[in-house]
Amino acid sequence: MHEYTSSARVWGLSCPGFPEEVSRARRWTRDILRGSPLAEDAELIVSELSANAILHTASGQASGSFHLALAVSPQVIALSVTDDGGTGTAPKVEHQDQEAEHGRGLGMVSVLAHRVVVHSSQSGHTVTAELFTDTRRGAHPC
Repeated sequence: MHEYTSSARVWGLSCPGFPEEVSRARRWTRDILRGSPLAEDAELIVSELSANAILHTASGQASGSFHLALAVSPQVIALSVTDDGGTGTAPKVEHQDQEAEHGRGLGMVSVLAHRVVVHSSQSGHTVTAELFTDTRRGAHPC
């Protein structure tokens, strides 16, 4: 392989900030990852991150939106959801009591994913969850 060639494939989807768009994001993820053993986990992660964008940021307000990116390489599946911001704080992983009605979504994502990264900017937040395709003990994508 040429040193500047990548075998990663990347998809993107922009959705209006309506609750019904979460199911669209799930379907989109499921269709792209059809046949992957990580498809169900990826679908659940996209669902949680999309719902969080709509519920907790300006993405769920009038004319709001959220954006998804899905990158697939032989080593990793990376799922990113970018919101419209509008909150004073960045999303953070909190491990809530099992009885809690709210605040468990990002904690659940962190359990499913091998790594979760939050990037903040003036225009919003991007939460990226990575699923490593080689999950042997100690294995890490290059």
